[in-house]
Amino acid sequence: MQYEYKTKGTCSQRILFELEDGIIKNLQYIGGCHGNLQGISKLVEGMPAEDVIKRVKGIRCGMKHTSCPDQLAMALEEAISK
Repeated sequence: MQYEYKTKGTCSQRILFELEDGIIKNLQYIGGCHGNLQGISKLVEGMPAEDVIKRVKGIRCGMKHTSCPDQLAMALEEAISK
């Protein structure tokens, strides 16, 4: 199933991804630091969403209370809860 998450408090604006049996597929960030976010996408594709949440939840970016990885954790938690 395909999901779209509108990020809050980061340079990226949206996260697009699919979950197939709890596995992350086709992850794409819209906006933000393109190279870094492409790297995150490639690293987590094929991983179980639960594992990614455990690894990236709570990461902060500078003085912000969140980050693009933290927003990914929130997006995945929301998708899993549906």
